[in-house]
Amino acid sequence: MNAVEIEEAVSVLSGEPFDPSEFPFAFLEAFGNKQTTIKRLRTGTTNTSDVGGVLQRGNIHIKIAREGQAGPALAALKASPETTRAKAKFVLATDGREFHAEDLVCGEIVVCDFSEFHEHFGFFLPLAGITTVKQIRESAFDIKATGHLNRLYIELLKDNPDWGAAGRQHDMNQFMARLIFCFFAEDTEIFSAQAPFTYTVEQVSTPDGSNTHEVIAEIFRAMNTDMEERETANVSRWAEVFPYVNGGLFADSTGTPRFSRIARSYLIKTGYLDWKKINPDIFGSMIQAVTDDEERSALGLHYTSVPNILKVLNPLFLDDLRKQFQKAGDNTRKLLNLRNRIARIRIFDPACGSGNFLVIAYKEMRAIEAEINRLRGEAGRRSDIPLTNYRGIEVRDFPAEVARLALIIAEYQCNVLYLGQKEAVAVVLPLDKQNWITCANALRLDWAGICPPTGTGVKLVADDLFQTPLDQPALDFEHEVGETYICGNPPYLGSTWQSKEQKADLKQVFEGRVKQWRLLDYVAGWFMKAADYMSTTRAAAAFVTTNSVNQGQQAAILWPVVLSTGQEIAFAHTSFKWANLASHNAGVTVAIVGLSNNAGPVRSLYSINEEGETIQREAKTINAYLVAAANVVVRSSAKPLNALAEMSYGNKPVDDGHLLLTRDEVAELGLTPEQRAHFLRRIYGSREFIHGESRYCLWIEDVDLAAASEIPSIRRRIEAVRRKRLASRDRGANLMASRSHQFREMNIGACSTIIIPRHSTERRDYLPIGYLAPGTVIADSAFALYDAPLWHFALIASRLHLVWIGTVCGKLETRFRYSNIFGWNTFPVPMLTVKNRADLTACAENILLAREAHFPATVADLYAPGHMPENLRAAHDRNDDVLERIYVGRRFRNNSERLEKLFEMYTTMAGSRPIG
Repeated sequence: MNAVEIEEAVSVLSGEPFDPSEFPFAFLEAFGNKQTTIKRLRTGTTNTSDVGGVLQRGNIHIKIAREGQAGPALAALKASPETTRAKAKFVLATDGREFHAEDLVCGEIVVCDFSEFHEHFGFFLPLAGITTVKQIRESAFDIKATGHLNRLYIELLKDNPDWGAAGRQHDMNQFMARLIFCFFAEDTEIFSAQAPFTYTVEQVSTPDGSNTHEVIAEIFRAMNTDMEERETANVSRWAEVFPYVNGGLFADSTGTPRFSRIARSYLIKTGYLDWKKINPDIFGSMIQAVTDDEERSALGLHYTSVPNILKVLNPLFLDDLRKQFQKAGDNTRKLLNLRNRIARIRIFDPACGSGNFLVIAYKEMRAIEAEINRLRGEAGRRSDIPLTNYRGIEVRDFPAEVARLALIIAEYQCNVLYLGQKEAVAVVLPLDKQNWITCANALRLDWAGICPPTGTGVKLVADDLFQTPLDQPALDFEHEVGETYICGNPPYLGSTWQSKEQKADLKQVFEGRVKQWRLLDYVAGWFMKAADYMSTTRAAAAFVTTNSVNQGQQAAILWPVVLSTGQEIAFAHTSFKWANLASHNAGVTVAIVGLSNNAGPVRSLYSINEEGETIQREAKTINAYLVAAANVVVRSSAKPLNALAEMSYGNKPVDDGHLLLTRDEVAELGLTPEQRAHFLRRIYGSREFIHGESRYCLWIEDVDLAAASEIPSIRRRIEAVRRKRLASRDRGANLMASRSHQFREMNIGACSTIIIPRHSTERRDYLPIGYLAPGTVIADSAFALYDAPLWHFALIASRLHLVWIGTVCGKLETRFRYSNIFGWNTFPVPMLTVKNRADLTACAENILLAREAHFPATVADLYAPGHMPENLRAAHDRNDDVLERIYVGRRFRNNSERLEKLFEMYTTMAGSRPIG
C-alpha cells in the first residue's frame, strides 16, 4: 500500500464504531498487513503479548484499555518484557475514546481523541515499511489532500471519459488547478467569509450532481469578471460575492466537467479539508501523479524532500547569504545592501516540475529578508522580493500550472507569517497576470530568452497561467539583474531508456561538440545548457544528477566539453539516495554538482559518512569524479598502461542455455567419468563464485569435436546451439553457428585464473575476487586474469584498488560495476621491485589461506558487511599496509588521500593534461 491508500484506510477506521476485539487487527490491516499475517495474530500463533494485547514482532504492541485507562495501558506496554524482546517500534493503547501511542525508537508520542487519530497516520508509516523524513510525517495533510483529489479526479473521468483523452487532458488539468486555488482561498480568507466556495457549491447545486458543473462554471466566470462589469455580464446574484481573481487563472474557460452524485460528494469532502495546512514545498510534486496514469500507482510518493533541496540551494547561494547576514551584524547600511542584493537575485529552474526548488528558495530568501527587516526596525515591511525573479521551465503543462500556483501560495503564506493575515489578504488579489513559468522543452529553448543575462526584459514567456509560449508579450523583471542561480532536479534517463525525441534533444545540444553524446544520460543536456548560459553572464548552477555522469565513460565524455566553457566544479555532494515516500525509503542514487566560472580558491565537497551524517571537506579542485584531486578524466584504455597482465572478459556462451548445465543436467547426460573429465568444466560467473553455486559447461576443443559428437546427449545440445545461432538476428551469432560446440571465446587458464566479478555490492570492504584452479572456465559476468602472477591478486584485493574502481568505473545504482578498460588498465601502479612483488605475493597467499580456514564458507559469507572473520580482515589489512607503503611510505589516512595520489599518478602515467 502507498501512503495515500493507508491514509484513506486509517480515515475510514477512525470513523467507524469502535470494536475493541477487532480494532488491533483492523489497524494493522490499514497499514498493509496481509490476511495471513492477521490470521496468525488472531490465533495466537505469532502473538506473544504478555499484557493481553496484540504484539506484532518488530513492529507494534497494541492493547485495548478499560475506559479512562489508555494512559496506564500505554505505560504497561512500554514496561512489558515482550515489547523489548520482540523489538517493537511502537506501542499503542486506546479505550475507544482516547488514543495514546509512542514511537519507541525516537520517543515521539501521540495523544488525541480516538476519532482524530487518522490525523497522525504519518506517525505510523514505518509499520508499512515506509521511512519518512520528519517534515513529511508532520505534514500528513498533503497526503490526505492528494488522496481526496485523486478520488475526485478518477470519478470525474468516469463521468467525462472524453476529458481523459489527449485532446482534453489540458482542460482537465486546468480545472483541477482552479479547484485547488479555490479550496486554498476559502480557507485562508483570500475569499471573504461571504464567499465560501465549497459551501456555495453544496447549497446551490442539486444533490444528484446534475447541475454542479453549471454552478462551478458560474463561480469561475464571476472570478474572471471585474467587479465593475458584473452587472452587464449578468453574473448570478449568489456568485457576485466571489472576488475578481484575474491572473488568467479563470480566463478562457473551455467548459466544466459534469458531476455525478458521487463526484459531487467527493468535491464537497475535499473542499471541507483544512487547506490552510497545505505545504507548497511538497504538495505540488505529490499531486503530479493525480493526472498521470503511469504515475498514479505511486500516488503520494512523488515529492522532493526539503533537506535534499537544501543540499543544492545552501552551497549554491543560501550559505553565502547567511554568512553575509552574520557579518553585517546590526550595521543597518550593510543590512540594507544585503536586502537590496537579495531583491535582485534570480532563481532559475529549467526543469522545475511543480516548483519545489523555486518555492524553497523563495521561502528561504523571505526568511533572511524578514530578519534583516527586524534588525533594521522595519518588521512588517512589505517584501522587495518579486515572484517574477523565480523562473522555471517545465515540459508538462499540469506541473507547470501547479508551479505558479505553489509560488502564489508560498508568497501568501510568507506574507501571513511576516506581515500578518490582514496585510497578506490585502495584497494577494487580484493576481498578476504575468506568468514566470514557461511550459516548454528546456533543451530546445534559449535559456537567455527566459531568464536574460542582462537588463530586465524577457523575450519568451507564457502570458497567463495556462497558456503555452507562443507569441506573448515580454515579461520584465522588477529589478535590474544581480546574480542568477540555476538549480533543479532534471530528468535523468540513461541512454537505453531515452525516447527518440529525447535523443534528438541531446543531439541538438551536443552534436558537433561530442562524438559519443548518445551514451550520455539525459540530465547531461542540462549541464551543457547551463554551462553555455553561464559563459555569457554572472551566474552559478547546481543540479541533482545521476551519479553515473561522474563515473566511467560518461565522465570522460561530458565534463571536458562542459568545463571547456570556462566553468569549474565549485561544490559537489557525492552519491546518496534521493529519498522519497516509497517503501524502505527507496530512491535513485544521485549526486549534486555545482558549477561556477568564479568558484574562488576553496571548493566544498560534501559526502555522507557511515553514521548518515553529512560531512564537508574543503578542496582546491574538484574533478569530474567528484574527488578533491587533479582535474583530469580517466579515459578507457584497451591495453594496460601500468605494465600489468591483460585482463579479459569471461567467455560468452551465446547458446540459449545449451552449453551450460546444472548438476542435475550433468547427470542426465549419462557420461562416463572419463567423458566428464574430458568434455565438462566447472564454470564461474559472478553469482556462482560469490555465492558458491554449482554450474558446469560443455568445453569442447576442435580436436575433440568428433568424439563429443558421437555422444547423443552432447550432439543434441550442439545442434540446439547451432539452431539458436542461425535463427539470431545478430550477424555475429550467425557466423558462430559453424562452431556451435564452443563459446564465443575459448579462454582458459593453464596454471591458474584470477576471477573478478563484474558486479558486486558496494557494502563489502573489499572486492570479492578469487584464485581458481587450472581448467576453470570463467563466464562473461566476470573478468579474468589468466596465468597472471599471484601478486596481481594482492593489487585487486586492496582497498586502494577498490577506491579507484569505485570512482572511475560506472555503477549500477551504488553497486560496483567493474571495468577492465577503465578500472584495471588505468590503475596507477608504481615500479615494483623484486622484493615488492615477493611481499605482495605473500600477502595474497595469506588472504587465500585465511579463507581456507573457514571452508566451506562462501565468499559472500566471508565478506558479509560487518561480519568478516578476524583472521581474514587481518590478512587484508596486512596487504593494504604493504601496498600503501610501496606508494607513499606509510598508510594513507583516508580514501580522499588515496584518490588524490592515484589521480596524481594517473596524470603522469597517461600523460594527461588538466581539462577545462
